[in-house]
Amino acid sequence: MLFPTACAILPSPLACVKPGHHNDLVETRLDRFTAARAELAVPHPSGKLVCVACAHRCKLADGSRGVCLVRGRTGNALFVPWGYTAGVAVDPIEKKPFFHLLPGSSALSFGMLGCDLHCAYCQNWFTSQALRNPEASDGAREVAPQALVDAAVEHRCAVITSTYNEPLITAEWARDVFDLARKAGIVTTFVSNGHATPEVLDYLAPVIDAYKVDLKSFSPKTYAALGGKLEAVLDTIAGLVERGIWVEVVTLVVPGLNDSPEELKGIAAFLAGVSPDIPWHVTAFHPDYQMTDPPATPASTLHAGAEIGREAGLRYVYAGNLPGRVGNLEDTYCPSCGTILVRRAGFTVLDVRVTSQGTCPSCGTAIAGVWSRPDA
Repeated sequence: MLFPTACAILPSPLACVKPGHHNDLVETRLDRFTAARAELAVPHPSGKLVCVACAHRCKLADGSRGVCLVRGRTGNALFVPWGYTAGVAVDPIEKKPFFHLLPGSSALSFGMLGCDLHCAYCQNWFTSQALRNPEASDGAREVAPQALVDAAVEHRCAVITSTYNEPLITAEWARDVFDLARKAGIVTTFVSNGHATPEVLDYLAPVIDAYKVDLKSFSPKTYAALGGKLEAVLDTIAGLVERGIWVEVVTLVVPGLNDSPEELKGIAAFLAGVSPDIPWHVTAFHPDYQMTDPPATPASTLHAGAEIGREAGLRYVYAGNLPGRVGNLEDTYCPSCGTILVRRAGFTVLDVRVTSQGTCPSCGTAIAGVWSRPDA
């Protein structure tokens, strides 16, 4: 075990969701891992409470749950996930993936259960779809925020990451963990679908250093099929940059879904318009969960996507999930002089030449990213 399981849990009096929309985990095991919090709830003229943790902005009557199934109202209180984890591991930061955030460092990754989307190709469905799919995880262990931070220190992790499920729907828990982590000099990060609101970004901004957004498509229709809104994700990316939070964007390129040159050009143009310094990772799909018909993404598609990104003006474009098959698209280069700055092989960092001041050692160009810890 990475951490002790000792924590005071606030029991939740939440009513169960309607039959057919829950499993035993929802109404028994998980409900005790909740706490009443008011930070991300606003009153509605109808008397309902509006949850602003994600872009669904669910309007909650007494006893009802949001789309995510883990946030709900009892009386005048919003009850939210708190005090547990469904998975903890030490990962290379490149696995998140963050390529411009302390290359070669380790991240303590922790996750909870649930998601506000329902992607048929989710590669973390075992945790993200736990409240919708009875075949998914039912593992939830109580833990205190300090225990996670202590585990990160013990395992010499420079970074702590909320991941595995959608961290926006457990934002209050992440904020409590991140507040302690920052005091310990640990960099804090989200791995998220980015289906956020301005309110939740403002809530997280004081305690979060970096944010990886999955930009799944540039089609509103595709996003609707996944259970979300494209505009909300685009607003999140722009909002993160405006708030000075380091952001990297990943697009899982799925054959027949979002791999057309037109759609990839739309994504690249949007990102370059927000900031040409946003790293864009085009990554390979493999058949998973409920989407097993499309073939795996070929390396040629990733090469084409990366070229589209460069042509749009993005300075840092990468290809992922096909280590050793994408040429130099795993490495970081100086956008001014072309000097190789970070060499990678999959999740392994072979060499880092960026200076501690975040500059190219050859020409002095500032390289966008986080290259040293706050306490360094």
